[in-house]
Amino acid sequence: MHGENGEMLDLALRVCRGYLNGPWKKISPNDISVKRISGGLSNWLYQVSLTKPLAKPAEPAQVLLRLYGQTHGERALESLITDSVIFTLLSERGLGPRLHGIFPGGRIEEYIPARPLKTRELADERLSPLIATRLAAVHSMHVPINKEPRWLWDTTARWLQTIDEAKLKENHVVDENPIAETLYKLDLQKEVTWLREYLIKIKSQVVFCHNDLQEGNILLREDQEEPSLVLIDFEYCSYNYRGFDLANHFIEWTYDYTKPDYPNFSVHKEYYPSEEQMRVFLERYAHSVPGQSPPCIEMLIREVHQFTLASHLFWGLWGVVNAKRSQIPFGYWEYAKERIDSYFQLKSELVGFDTGIKRKAADLE
Repeated sequence: MHGENGEMLDLALRVCRGYLNGPWKKISPNDISVKRISGGLSNWLYQVSLTKPLAKPAEPAQVLLRLYGQTHGERALESLITDSVIFTLLSERGLGPRLHGIFPGGRIEEYIPARPLKTRELADERLSPLIATRLAAVHSMHVPINKEPRWLWDTTARWLQTIDEAKLKENHVVDENPIAETLYKLDLQKEVTWLREYLIKIKSQVVFCHNDLQEGNILLREDQEEPSLVLIDFEYCSYNYRGFDLANHFIEWTYDYTKPDYPNFSVHKEYYPSEEQMRVFLERYAHSVPGQSPPCIEMLIREVHQFTLASHLFWGLWGVVNAKRSQIPFGYWEYAKERIDSYFQLKSELVGFDTGIKRKAADLE
């Protein structure tokens, strides 16, 4: 069965027979093929396809089978439930892949013939307004989860604790890595505390956010004549400040994660949207939010500039945490340095800085 073991085939047969209709109800081992797409600690993805052409195309010829991985602990279980609820709602609204079924241990999703966008395509004059429309639709959703903007600060607090534990475990000794040594010396808790107090004054609207709208999480369908986009990867979805989602998307225009060699990413500050590009995006976004008066573009631009600080610091902390625990080949230390360095540089431009901050920013050079 194309490299997959019999146990996986039995599971695919049982699940697809139970949750899908039409020819799927009577499938035998010879009627389907199962191909592993990806797998990690949290999810395993399989493409399950019918081997015979469909007489009635009303039923899908192929589906995506997602199996959950490690779900130990209350936090993991809560995250899994939240993810399922969010995925279901996005599916119903046509904002994400269609949901065919949820079963104990996983779910069956629409298999989309599509490819992720490339970094430079985020600036494409046809695609960028479509992204704005999709993001506005996400922001207008009402999701039955906690609506306080806690996610940003709860996540950073958890990551700071993980970083502190790593320092203690290593007795303040880092593996001969100058970047790690420099980042561990920074008072990142002080920066998070300052940033929270600073951003609360901005009064950005709290909406349901994607929180990771980079090119890899935006699919361009390959079965449509006109450009059609599908958002995926809702791992970080939560209620959050509108400014974070907008700022985070724009700063992702400058990061390319397809570099084949270490550190597996490249930075292109020149790709950051021009004022005209930003205004085109925000105009489309503002007029795509249903049921309310379009927000002022100048106010949105201000939110973008201020919340870019949060994007840099947030993903900088993410880099430090994953540098120690992730098995994925990626230059986490280099990425953390780049984002935290950018945070201090932007902070100096927006609000000025004292001698201490100057010294910290210089340390990262």
